[in-house]
Amino acid sequence: MNVLEHVEELRKKALQDETLRNEILASARAADPLTSFCEICRREGHELYPMDIISAGDEFYATMKRSTNGGGENSPVLAYEDDIYELLLASLKSSPTH
Repeated sequence: MNVLEHVEELRKKALQDETLRNEILASARAADPLTSFCEICRREGHELYPMDIISAGDEFYATMKRSTNGGGENSPVLAYEDDIYELLLASLKSSPTH
């Protein structure tokens, strides 16, 4: 399972579990948000560390960049597509709970 799959599983679980959702959202206010988030991930059975999240975001962004206009100098600037953690937070904030 890759990082994106782990984060997606955690996102789905958080949408069903209000306590987990609130805990993930609260991690953004921690002194070190990404470390706090990764501690939650590991507790929930997803062995993720900050560098895993950062590297996966960089790889995802590079893939997207290469796919637009050949990935050259004239490729559009992409905003936030490299931050898996921030994308997860945005998703949880905008999704209704069950």
